[in-house]
Amino acid sequence: MSTARVSRCALALGILALAAVALLTGANPSSAGGRQAGATPARLNVVVIETDDQTAASLRVMPNVQRLLGAEGATFETSFATWPLCCPSRATFLTGQYAHNHGVLGNSPPDGGYDRLDHSNTLAVWLQRAGYHTALVGKYLNGYATRGRALEIPPGWSEWHATVRGGFLGQTLNENGRLVSFGETPADYSTDVLANRTVDVIRRRAPLAQPFFVWYTPHAPHSGRPVDPDDPPQSTGAGLGAERRGVPSTSPAPRHRDRFGSLALPLPPSFNETDVSDKPAFVRESELLTPETIAAIREAYQQRLESLLAVDDAVAAIVKALQAAGELESTLLVFTSDNGFMHGEHRLPARKNYVYEPSVRVPLVLRGPGIPRGVRLEQLVGNIDLAPTILDAANATAGRRMDGRSLLPLAANPKLAWRSAILLERSGSSSRRRGEGRNPPFAAIRTPGYVYVEYESGERELYDLNKDPHQLTSRHADPAFAKLRSELARRLAALERCAGTACG
Repeated sequence: MSTARVSRCALALGILALAAVALLTGANPSSAGGRQAGATPARLNVVVIETDDQTAASLRVMPNVQRLLGAEGATFETSFATWPLCCPSRATFLTGQYAHNHGVLGNSPPDGGYDRLDHSNTLAVWLQRAGYHTALVGKYLNGYATRGRALEIPPGWSEWHATVRGGFLGQTLNENGRLVSFGETPADYSTDVLANRTVDVIRRRAPLAQPFFVWYTPHAPHSGRPVDPDDPPQSTGAGLGAERRGVPSTSPAPRHRDRFGSLALPLPPSFNETDVSDKPAFVRESELLTPETIAAIREAYQQRLESLLAVDDAVAAIVKALQAAGELESTLLVFTSDNGFMHGEHRLPARKNYVYEPSVRVPLVLRGPGIPRGVRLEQLVGNIDLAPTILDAANATAGRRMDGRSLLPLAANPKLAWRSAILLERSGSSSRRRGEGRNPPFAAIRTPGYVYVEYESGERELYDLNKDPHQLTSRHADPAFAKLRSELARRLAALERCAGTACG
């Protein structure tokens, strides 16, 4: 056995010792991400797999994620994208902060996109400073490659394989400062190309003593240009009511095409909701979905699930590479998504960036030393917790005052005292742009049983999720909920301006 491998095994035992301490004492590391005093230092490898626009429910079609990660680790059943949009969410991943603290308030300028983030002070910089080899493989922040910056590599990255152009086929990557373009054959399918890059990083770095961090960010199941001749057109506007926008399709890998072609579209009680009189104006003004629109939503839904099968293959390849290198037991694996997605709930077709559950709920699965096998946790967690968790596993220090906290003690001890609420937010001038949703900016507090929303327009929503999980009847104007609404409004006001441990 190599010296590096022996060293990694010893470090893994250190993490197990930490887990035992957490189980016995219920201790909780601070939001700074460092380990508690007296704990055995450890420096695990970290591999993060982050999909694009994946709902939590879609994990059911990913057997490798379930078998290799979920059954061997912890699944967080109530995990949130605190701002359910790509760029703000990914900035939260890189900072451990709510958007109101890191300042990325949308996908595009003036107050959103790549330029809004201080790239000199991110998770990659902190890990590299702590001695890690860091690698980005796939999508970075929206707007990264604009304004002639296709060859730019942000600080903190030892390796850079970033998508500059394209989605599922015909992509161009910035490969460590060199542009490499791909064709449109099955071998060029982007999820697979990026998975191969990720496996290559693992194989090259595993024999070395230096720990590594890899962030694998495929495009799936995000909307892309169609491949199948029966794909719904992307911009016909057929049947989409007031906005007259087509439902964009996703391109599954050729080997998975039409795998779910006969799968029915889920029709929860909120689907194409008939009575929206309790909803804000942007929902009330939405027309009922037509049969043509519903058919397009169904096909897009099927293709999105099909596109996740290639990601599931990538998970198996990544785990196999770690196991072959002797690194699986000294690696923290994280599977998540940047935000959820709507499929016709509350009349909202093919959308995200809303406060409703399908948009804000995301999958989150962790596997690694100190994490019990097959546990499922209901505590409120979010993307604010990912950077603190990774720093905890790396025994590294943040350069920011993070709003989240490490999930490792919670995974090791599910009875640990935890937060009672999490903030959901969407603000800034970029959020008023039509391209990022028609709903006005909002702030919301999500507790285990309720969600209370305040819109910039002055409108309100309040749902009793225990009795109304599909958010059909808002209780914001119900006198019986007046006291609760007042209390949630008070707590929301504090969360809206919180920082660090004050965020709960």
